[in-house]
Amino acid sequence: MSDFGALLAVLIPIAAIQVGLVVWALVDLIRRDRVKGGSKIIWVLVILFFEFLGPIVYLAWGRED
Repeated sequence: MSDFGALLAVLIPIAAIQVGLVVWALVDLIRRDRVKGGSKIIWVLVILFFEFLGPIVYLAWGRED
């Protein structure tokens, strides 16, 4: 396997996980009436601009029951 193929074998699953986290967090955010901090716009920015951490922080802390 070439170096490029090995790199793709590592990066594709990581990218898929990243996209899945972002989609899951954004769909959850849209469906909720209220979120911690009160601003959905701020959470959208956090989810989109902070790579892996943004969606994880939202899913772990930003949601209200």
